[in-house]
Amino acid sequence: MQFTPERVRRPLVSYKNNKTTNKTVLKNNLVPGSIVILLAGRYAGSRAVFLKQLESGLILVTGPHKVNGVPLRRVNQRYVIGTQTKIDVSKVDLSNVSEEWFKHSETVLPALAETQKTLDATLLAEIKKVETMTSYMKAKFSLKKGDRPHDMIF
Repeated sequence: MQFTPERVRRPLVSYKNNKTTNKTVLKNNLVPGSIVILLAGRYAGSRAVFLKQLESGLILVTGPHKVNGVPLRRVNQRYVIGTQTKIDVSKVDLSNVSEEWFKHSETVLPALAETQKTLDATLLAEIKKVETMTSYMKAKFSLKKGDRPHDMIF
């Protein structure tokens, strides 16, 4: 009896080792300094400043807290709308911000509170350069009857 190649048994391909973690791709309209509208959570409808993307793929935003009450926080980019409005954040130092700061704890870390104060001071100076930017940041975004969000330009 002759052994034909059709009868050769090959091991099944294992996909266990082929899994790779893909880096989260940032939305096109999210550049550091752009104003975003938060869509979900406690601060839904509030405007915030996009600062940077963290290692986990989440984005870092802040109100600033003195303007509209939005603190320094992580947000999934699916829950924000990027706008065309931008401010300069080149002077903002985010080198000491890490993921561990945002783990759930009962008290606010002193380092996080200090960073929030310095961020607010830097961003307030940039926001006050534009006359109506403070009132724009304080205003909540909401849809009313007859609004067509798919036709809006943000």
